[in-house]
Amino acid sequence: MPGVGSERGSGTVLAAGLGMVLVMVMSLLLLLAQASAAASKAAAAADLAALAAADALRGVSAGEPCLVAAAVAARYKATLTSCTAGGDQSVEVSTELPAGPVLGVATGRARAGPPP
Repeated sequence: MPGVGSERGSGTVLAAGLGMVLVMVMSLLLLLAQASAAASKAAAAADLAALAAADALRGVSAGEPCLVAAAVAARYKATLTSCTAGGDQSVEVSTELPAGPVLGVATGRARAGPPP
């Protein structure tokens, strides 16, 4: 039968190609999960830093609000990038958390204090 021998091994090539596609999809899903986890950690660090700073601003705990916020963010391996204490006893903070060499940094932002 002429031509039958020319297709020999094509299933192996197809299976190898599908395997490579599967590896790429799994790698992208892993990066997405890592990015989501880093964003969640950065947001949690910002939330806790804002709450601690608001407590310090109201006098519930001792310390300068932005210094307290920086200390709390550092406990969660995040860096405090901005801290603004308002006159209405509210505090807004922003944090950054390294997410890895491929993803860069994850950021978080939070406000704590009385309702606006």
